[in-house]
Amino acid sequence: MPRKAKRPCRYKNCPKLTDSSSGYCEEHEKLQTRHYDKFIRSPEHNKRYGYQWRKLRARFLNAHPLCEQCKLEGRYTTATEVHHIKPLSDGGTNDESNLMPLCKSCHSRITLTTENLSRG
Repeated sequence: MPRKAKRPCRYKNCPKLTDSSSGYCEEHEKLQTRHYDKFIRSPEHNKRYGYQWRKLRARFLNAHPLCEQCKLEGRYTTATEVHHIKPLSDGGTNDESNLMPLCKSCHSRITLTTENLSRG
């Protein structure tokens, strides 16, 4: 399947081209992520998903490389996200029994469904 055409980086005056979904080149994507983490995310969120979480997440994805939801549907997709079955905000833990490896699209779909159920 052909790839999408590369677009200019969204960072002001950056001449590089990118095919990243964020719209930023590799260099500026890291810069934007740091800015978002520092100024936009809440301090609670940064505390909850800090260095220890990133270490645990990397270890978990290394041990569970395939998306659980896709496997149930007969597809084999690389897991890139770790989902908390019972959210931390509802008293869930970072225990391995409460974690599920998912691909980006499955994680987004499950998170959206869960948020809609909790609102209404």
